[in-house]
This record gives sequence, C-alpha cells and structure tokens, in this order.
Amino acid sequence: MEKEVFTMEQIAELDNLTILHLAAPIIVVSVLLEWYVGVRKKRDYYEKRDFMAALWIGAGSAIVGASIKIVLFTTSIMIYNAVPWAIPRSWWGFLVGFIAVDFFRYWAHRISHEQRLWWATHVTHHSSEKMNFAISLRTGWTSPLKFLFFLPVPFLGFDPFTFFVCHQLAVLYQFWVHTELIRKLPAPVEYIFVTPSHHRVHHGSNPQYIDKNYGSTFIIWDRMFGTFQQEEERPTYGLTTPVSSYNPFYLVFHEWVDIYKDLQHARSLREGWDILFKPPGAVVTAYQREQEVRDVPEAPALQLAKSIPDDMELEEQMSQPESRQVG
Repeated sequence: MEKEVFTMEQIAELDNLTILHLAAPIIVVSVLLEWYVGVRKKRDYYEKRDFMAALWIGAGSAIVGASIKIVLFTTSIMIYNAVPWAIPRSWWGFLVGFIAVDFFRYWAHRISHEQRLWWATHVTHHSSEKMNFAISLRTGWTSPLKFLFFLPVPFLGFDPFTFFVCHQLAVLYQFWVHTELIRKLPAPVEYIFVTPSHHRVHHGSNPQYIDKNYGSTFIIWDRMFGTFQQEEERPTYGLTTPVSSYNPFYLVFHEWVDIYKDLQHARSLREGWDILFKPPGAVVTAYQREQEVRDVPEAPALQLAKSIPDDMELEEQMSQPESRQVG
C-alpha cells in the first residue's frame, strides 16, 4: 500500500479531531462532586485562592495550546512526510501509537524533573499543596516546549492525526488521577495503569516520594526503569521549597526568572550549561553558593555563642559606669 502524504490544507481537519472539549462537562461535574464530598466529609480538598489560580493557569494553557497547535501539527506533518515508512491507520496502529506516545510522555515527564530548564516548564503543576481534579488544569504555559520529546512519534511512521488523537487521550487520562477521593484500585489495575494512588505519590514532597511515578497512562514504565514507588504514608503535596503566591503569572514564570538571574552570574559556558541542565536545586556557581549560605539559618548553638560576649567585651562592659534611669 502506498504511503499517504499529508498536505498543509489538511490542517483544517484538526478541529474535527479535537476531543478535549467533549470532556469539559465531565470535568466540571467531577470538580463540583469532589468539592461537595469534601465539604460533607469536612476534608479540605479545595482552597479558594488555590482553585482560582488553577482556573487562570488552565485558561492560559488553553490559549497557548490553541495558538501554537498549527505550528506543532505542521512540524509533525513535515517529519512524517519525510520518512519513507508508515504505520497503517488501523486499530492496532492506533494502539501501538498510543503506547508509543505514552512511552515518550514518560521520558518527557522524567526529564522535566531531572533537568532545571525543563523543570521550569513543569514546576507550575507541582506548586499546589492540594490534590484535587482542578490540579490537572494547572499546566505551565511553557510546557508545549516539551513537544521536542514527541518528534520521534511521526518519525516512527505514525501519521499526524493518529498522533494528535493519542496525545489528547493521554492528556484526558491524566485528569482523573488527580484526586484523594479514589483510594486503591484492584491489584491488576494498580500494576499496569497509573492510578490516583500512584499519582498522589508523584505529587508528594516526602523524601521517599520525590521524583517517582512519572507514568502518564501506564505505570509499567516506572516499574521497568526503577522510578516506581508505592503509596505508603499520606503525601505532603507541593514543592520542597513552598511557593506562597497565588498569582498565576508568578506561578508560571518564577522558575524562569530564577534561571535568568543565575545565568547572569555564570562565569563560563560550562556554568551556564550546568544551570540549565543539572537537576533543580543543584548549586553550580559561586553566586548560588553565596545565596545558599545566606538563606540557611544559623544553628541555635551558633546563635547562643554569638550572644555571649568574649573576655575583651566583658572587661569593657565592667569598666563602664552603670547607667540608671532618673525618675
């Protein structure tokens, strides 16, 4: 069978393949139900300012996604047309395509935690200290940069439309795993698929939970690559260094601003490279070391030692006349 070559005119067909808007009513009902159950059970699933921040960030992500959709789709068409092979658009081709998309989502997600540049695109999603369905909307406005990690999909021969639909389904799957309402599921499901239990671990800042469970739909990638962690104690959600702001612009861009400041103090290309591609929190410049020392509070013993005058200060104090108030 001769390979189908796609044209730029077919980009208009994208609107017919958009399925995310079909899920909007389900998302709204799920959020309302989760909020209602939280109120009835006196659980603090939602906090007003945190929820509003998630809505504003989600709205911004939707606008950015719609603005660059054509660029991303055009890129995938060009790559797909350039390779001499193709995987047929069939039920099995769609299934393999979905698995391929999920595999690359695992690595895009993992690298977003392991390299600071990519962490800046993802930190927004982890900045909340809550876990609820609305957190799935909290996607950084620069996250489309991670499209680079998905370029192998059209290169492997998956046509752009299959790629587009598979990616949307993977994004939709992520919605329901952001909740505390659903506890453990049957063992076979927990073994193969990402569940709310697995994803609560991923959002935890507990030492044993950090940088675990990167899977999007399938948790088997984490089991294969050594990043799986079972849910044990209740996670403490949020960043290891909490962000106190609810300003959506700050939540989206604060790490980019910090990177820019650190790059200004880089004294070599190597230091600049390390700032961008070493793990978040890595100290690679003298400026960062100075900041780290300045931000670390003094130990109580050291503070006590500083409060005790040395011998010379004691002599000076004893030699001065005692001052008294005259009433």
